[in-house]
Amino acid sequence: MERVKIEHPNAGNLRLSRRQLLAGAAIVAGGVTANLAGMFPAGAQAPASRPNIIYIVADDLGWADVGFHGSDIKTPNLDKLAKEGAQLGQFYVQPMCTPTRAALMTGRYPWRYGLQTLVIPTPGKYGLPVEERLLPQVLKEAGYKTVMVGKWHLGHADRKFWPRQRGFDYHYGTMVGEVDYFTRSSSGVLDWFRNDEPVEEDGYVTQLLGADAVKQIEAHDPATPMFMYLAFTAPHSPYQAPDEYLEKYEGIEDPTRRTYAAMITCMDDEIGKVVAALDQKGMRDNTLIVFMSDNGGNQTAMLAGDVDVSDLKLPASNAPFRGGKGMLYEGGTRVPALANWPGKITAGEVSGMMHVVDMLPTLAGLAGARVDGGKTLDGMDVWQTISEGKASPRHEIVYNIEPFRGGVRIDDWKLIWRTPLPSAIELYNIPQDPSETANLAETNVEKVAELKARIEQLARESAKPLFMVEAFAAVTDAAHGPPSLPNEDAFFTQGD
Repeated sequence: MERVKIEHPNAGNLRLSRRQLLAGAAIVAGGVTANLAGMFPAGAQAPASRPNIIYIVADDLGWADVGFHGSDIKTPNLDKLAKEGAQLGQFYVQPMCTPTRAALMTGRYPWRYGLQTLVIPTPGKYGLPVEERLLPQVLKEAGYKTVMVGKWHLGHADRKFWPRQRGFDYHYGTMVGEVDYFTRSSSGVLDWFRNDEPVEEDGYVTQLLGADAVKQIEAHDPATPMFMYLAFTAPHSPYQAPDEYLEKYEGIEDPTRRTYAAMITCMDDEIGKVVAALDQKGMRDNTLIVFMSDNGGNQTAMLAGDVDVSDLKLPASNAPFRGGKGMLYEGGTRVPALANWPGKITAGEVSGMMHVVDMLPTLAGLAGARVDGGKTLDGMDVWQTISEGKASPRHEIVYNIEPFRGGVRIDDWKLIWRTPLPSAIELYNIPQDPSETANLAETNVEKVAELKARIEQLARESAKPLFMVEAFAAVTDAAHGPPSLPNEDAFFTQGD
């Protein structure tokens, strides 16, 4: 068997920082169906009407930090897309970055293939298993030009995990979880690539990504449908922004919130430039734009990555929802999202439940792409829900399945079950209590039993978390065992 060389400069021996170890250990301690859509999913389009698809992802963006959810942060371009398109009020993702991106790419929950826990750390050698068939592969086989601009974070240590080896014709951006916005480095190592080759250049990451997305549109032949995955790193830490954007928010007293707001507005401006490029190219009327955050806004210092933010007041707001990034509460998993396609999507708010796994079969249906021949999907085609506001076919959301916790919602009822002793059970009626303030577990014993049984069933189907298999091996030889764990209540209630 041919040996595969470790390619990424940050790959190496598995050495996790104390911050990464504490984050992993704290989540473990505290506990931070299938639907095969068929050869041509419901609503599949004839080739002549296949849309271009621009799929935009923000990083750690809070629910309440966009204008169309009432924020004082200026996002006029997103607001316009939301006003003229569908605002997706119950769009769910995984509670952290790598798992959400994996779910989008595969149409399958990440606990099925080991990416359910935390993220792929900078020293991590694993990635999204190559046995999984990804969205760009599905669309490329249907005749699409597949372009990725931005953050990958689905495997960087081995070239076989990289975007161009997984179905993208083109990639520009970063491989790991976070980079300095001005040096494009991670842990002091350059992490900036174009088509698998490192790139040395100047500029601010968000603006570089926006400019490259515009260039790809300007150079595109409209005779071929385009799929562009535009994955911004903003507004993930480190909190950095150009001076001209900081000046827009001189009225915000807290410096971290000021910078966070500036980062979001800069990203919004770049999205506006992408929309303008589509207009100028004559592609806008036949382009579906989808926007979402990869998880809720971060409210826990240990989940900020390699940058130490312990002395900062973390700036994201997920109001009115409870919790944030890393948590199974709504604030960690229900994210700002929209879809816009002129003349094809009825403007308004869409309340039906949907999950990011639904996007692969939904987009495949619009593209006339085949989704058979791979593994059974968890996603459902929700195009009629998005485009016409019809009832969602989805009645279940699986928030996550891990050895130490699980979360599932069936219709109105949501159960969070943390299993490390002392175990904890929380039951909420989400339509009546979207902020998850009233735990109804003691008065609804039968419903608790039903949802616990469902979590047990899913747990038996799940793979071992690759993070735990690989990363926690780093502490097994410690002289005095694993590190001390922070107080569970303090960890899981920060920012609530």
